[in-house]
Amino acid sequence: MNGLSFHPAYLDRPAQEALLANLAPLIKAAPFFRPTMPKTGKPFSVEMTNLGPLGWVSDKDGGYRYQATHPVTGQAWPAIPQALLDLWQAVAHYPLPPQACLVNLYRDGAKMGLHVDADERDRDAPVVSISLGDSAIFRLGGATRGGPTTSLKLSSGDVVVLGGPARHVYHGIDRVLSGSSTLVPGGGRINLTMRVVG
Repeated sequence: MNGLSFHPAYLDRPAQEALLANLAPLIKAAPFFRPTMPKTGKPFSVEMTNLGPLGWVSDKDGGYRYQATHPVTGQAWPAIPQALLDLWQAVAHYPLPPQACLVNLYRDGAKMGLHVDADERDRDAPVVSISLGDSAIFRLGGATRGGPTTSLKLSSGDVVVLGGPARHVYHGIDRVLSGSSTLVPGGGRINLTMRVVG
């Protein structure tokens, strides 16, 4: 797919462990919360938090949006670690740094339906995704809902860049392969998604 860049095993196991250790105090300061769907208030199956000047949130009343504070604690999001900023610089090939890093926690049974990242004003900037922990089946479609899709297995340490035309395609996580990694305490998958909001 034009604009899709896949970097399998970009982070080796020691690098994954170091990144997870770096994230632990940041997640403690900005704990995981469960967003809810606009209008219906149905909770997501994933838990999430954010790093950076802005964080992505969703709830029944306010819908999908970016904001500067954690919706539960009211505190500013922790800064994006330098290791992630360095990774962005190495793979994104974009002049601006990310303003948001979504941290999604997939426990057993969690998934993410097909969607397009469309809440950013800067739609030309790529989205950089890092997988940690259990493997997952990543589904990619086209620019419109309902078209043909392909699947890609993402393992711990893999990095995906959605840029160019691929930045605007439907994508999601069909399922997490529970028990396929021992990295994340308590099991599951952590996905880090860096974005320029604009």
